[in-house]
Amino acid sequence: MGASTVDGVGGARVSGEPTIRAGAASDVGLVRAANEDNFVLTGTVFAVADGMGGHAAGDVASGLAVAGLARLGAEQGTVRPDDVRRHVMRLNADILAAAARNPEQAGMGTTVTGICLVDFAGSAHWVVFNVGDSRVYRLADKEFAQLTVDHSEVTELVAAGELSPAEAATDPRRNVVTRALGAPVAPEPDLLVFPPTVGDRFLLCSDGLTGELDDGTIADILAAEPDPRAAAERLVRAAVAAGGRDNVTAVVVDHVADAPGVS
Repeated sequence: MGASTVDGVGGARVSGEPTIRAGAASDVGLVRAANEDNFVLTGTVFAVADGMGGHAAGDVASGLAVAGLARLGAEQGTVRPDDVRRHVMRLNADILAAAARNPEQAGMGTTVTGICLVDFAGSAHWVVFNVGDSRVYRLADKEFAQLTVDHSEVTELVAAGELSPAEAATDPRRNVVTRALGAPVAPEPDLLVFPPTVGDRFLLCSDGLTGELDDGTIADILAAEPDPRAAAERLVRAAVAAGGRDNVTAVVVDHVADAPGVS
């Protein structure tokens, strides 16, 4: 199992930037030959990408996505919500250019979802961004909520009243995404902006996790394990034990304190 941890933040590029602890884990699962998931933890950008395309191309696409987001995390200037939007859309061009150089990777793509610390109205805020059916959740005051909307065929059918949520969970179309990086036209990412709050815990994950564990089980594990890396590892192990039919990746991000002097 691959795993990683990051503590604190880098560069203090945002006024009032909070102190963050984060950990991640990823596993190929029990069925797939290769792990096409990737993740990134930079201190200000945290993301998961779930690649698709076969012949290792999915791994290439998701790797390009997280490498691009790592560059965003390394930027020292002010980053605002629309910068995140433009950056995610530029990742689409990176993937298309790589496929043009390597015809065997034609058609590769990836989901990408995550959170980024930005400057909004002069203070630190989170931006949640999403393209595809990987997810961001928040655990706050014992309330567990999905912050992203899946860009998938079954989600659209549920919204149209043609499937119930229970039916969608087992429908054969549940893995068909309607928005992904690597498309001929760059997809518009969903964005959600809100201020950071001490005690918030975020989970970023590929659908290999949510395809095996229900929200109640995920919330119980997150609530029971205080260390973010240990929580991510425990979630991944549980998903593999439950079937492991896909690659599984989890990133757990904790807001442990405000910046010094910030109330």
